[in-house]
Amino acid sequence: MKRILVCEDEDTIRDFVVINLKRAGYNVTDVRNGEEALEAFEEADGQFDIALLDITMPGIDGTQVCKILREKSKSLGIIMLSAKAQEMDKVNCLMLGADDYVTKPFSPSELTARVDAIHRRVEITRPHTDGEKNGAETESDIASGVFKVNVKSRTITKNNTVIELTQVEYQILDFFIRNEEVALDRKSILKHIWGESYYGDDKIVDVNIRRLRMKIEEDSSNPLYIQTIWGFGYKWSGGNG
Repeated sequence: MKRILVCEDEDTIRDFVVINLKRAGYNVTDVRNGEEALEAFEEADGQFDIALLDITMPGIDGTQVCKILREKSKSLGIIMLSAKAQEMDKVNCLMLGADDYVTKPFSPSELTARVDAIHRRVEITRPHTDGEKNGAETESDIASGVFKVNVKSRTITKNNTVIELTQVEYQILDFFIRNEEVALDRKSILKHIWGESYYGDDKIVDVNIRRLRMKIEEDSSNPLYIQTIWGFGYKWSGGNG
């Protein structure tokens, strides 16, 4: 069951979102403010695939809800909704752990495509029972210097210590490690992680790289592992550790 939590204080927008997500096959729980969103998340024992959060709301706003939910779940897909289109607003949301940012107004097709893209990643990270087939579980672990990808548990360690990663961060780091010393342009990273039909821009790649560097580099301003290829993209050099 595709479960999504929608938090939007404007009734007309919330109704529009709910109708279109239900048509797309989602089981929708909708609330009007941040307090209700946190209550609904707890009542459901966190059993949501995605949270769709409006930024500007009275009381606990969407950015605060995003931060709290991300602390509670690394696998939850989080999409922010806002009438603000400023670059800094997008960056702030993504740095707090959001997976995507949709600017109002948006079309039903754009909304559904963005939600579907996040849900596909959630499905990939969902644990499988022993009886289910999962091709990834037959793969061997991947090592790169002091880093190791445990394919079955979908975790990455540095010096045998698990790095706390969101689902998107895990996929990016896994992609880098599998392509050690290969220069990857932003479009390739965007296509691999967010899919062919992603509506957003490649700025989301840069923000996630910044978050990753803060988690894995000794000095994020002078990175050893995720190196910038100016005017092109990034390159993973795990052996430098």
